[in-house]
Amino acid sequence: MAVIDAEAQGAVSRLRSILAGSAGNLVEIYDWFAYSSFAIYFATVFFPHGDRTLQLLNAAAVFLVGFLFRPVGAWLMGLYADRRGRRAAMVLSVSLMCLGSLVIGLCPGYAAIGDAAPVILVAARILQGISLGGEYGTSATYLAEMAGRRNRGFWSGVFYMTLILGQLGAALTLNLLQLTMRGEQIQAWGWRIPFFIGGALALAVFWIRRGMDETPSFTRKGAERASVLTLVTRHPRASLTVIGLTAGGTLTYYVYGAYTQQFLVNTAGFTKTAAAAVNTGTLALFIICQPFFGALSDRVGRRPLLIAFGVLGAATAWPILSTLAHVHDFWSAFALVMAGMLIVSLYTSINAVVKAELFPTEVRALGVALPYALANSIFGGGAETVALWFKHAGHESRFFTYVTVVIAASLIVYVWMPDTRATSRIVED
Repeated sequence: MAVIDAEAQGAVSRLRSILAGSAGNLVEIYDWFAYSSFAIYFATVFFPHGDRTLQLLNAAAVFLVGFLFRPVGAWLMGLYADRRGRRAAMVLSVSLMCLGSLVIGLCPGYAAIGDAAPVILVAARILQGISLGGEYGTSATYLAEMAGRRNRGFWSGVFYMTLILGQLGAALTLNLLQLTMRGEQIQAWGWRIPFFIGGALALAVFWIRRGMDETPSFTRKGAERASVLTLVTRHPRASLTVIGLTAGGTLTYYVYGAYTQQFLVNTAGFTKTAAAAVNTGTLALFIICQPFFGALSDRVGRRPLLIAFGVLGAATAWPILSTLAHVHDFWSAFALVMAGMLIVSLYTSINAVVKAELFPTEVRALGVALPYALANSIFGGGAETVALWFKHAGHESRFFTYVTVVIAASLIVYVWMPDTRATSRIVED
């Protein structure tokens, strides 16, 4: 009986730790996507010159700057997590996100302080980029090491649910403000509210994470000291695999999960409220899919799901986006975006655990974080900027081709890589 009680307590403790780690993910993603959700309102506050497309392009460029600093955060936090512990790194990352959100919420606009306004905005996004760059790799590693081998794919789906809940929270905040405030009020000062909310939530998670357990894998790790040199020289294939498998998946997710809100307004002629409703509704259904696809990978393997995403994603990207550019009713737009989101679920639901299963304990956090952050910054963070650049140049359809080509390149990696469910380097359960 004592043994059973000890096992039950261990399972409860593991579940509590997984949920605590995931709660931090939710808050960090909420803070990160509050920027893209409200960019259509505050772009004129920080970048008052030019037409709407140019203002959005400037705001998207700042969004990209945050992404470009995610590899820096992945490098610093990955090393910190592999040397000092997963829990310590997650506490630090959420602290930086809190600070970045509060700075954006308090920053005066261009009319008040001139060029200093966009400079401060960029600095805050750099802080958030460093934070999120470290957060993803560390929390994904933490989840993979705390979850048992049998249900690791399922928990990966739950992990991604919390990421999307954070994004959905940002979208719902936008919907709520649109329902309760006039557009001029949101543009004048209401856009600051989500950043204050995010800062407060991040502070709460800071205290929760201070009481989390460390993973058994880290406490039993070997003497090898994590470094970028070790990662590159001893694990080059795994590192390149992470970059390749991430490129198509992260680009597709940011196209359907983030950029389509601006795309519907700026190209299809939807109102801001209707576009936000499409984004919110598709994200809500997308969340539900994650644990189911994750659990499926526990039965059939990770690789079949990734290959299915690559084939379907490459075959449908151009038709979906080109059709979406000409729709004018809510349900047609909803169905098209939802189709893209269902396809990318085959990647998102398991991408965290696949990366973690490629590396040994000593360099796992760095191996998950740094190659992923590099690919995510280039392809995910660059999605809006590349799309708006093509539109501004008068060749928007070329962006659809770009998305197709990147997914097809990742498909080659999926076919070539091993099935990590069978070859996992996470030896502890």
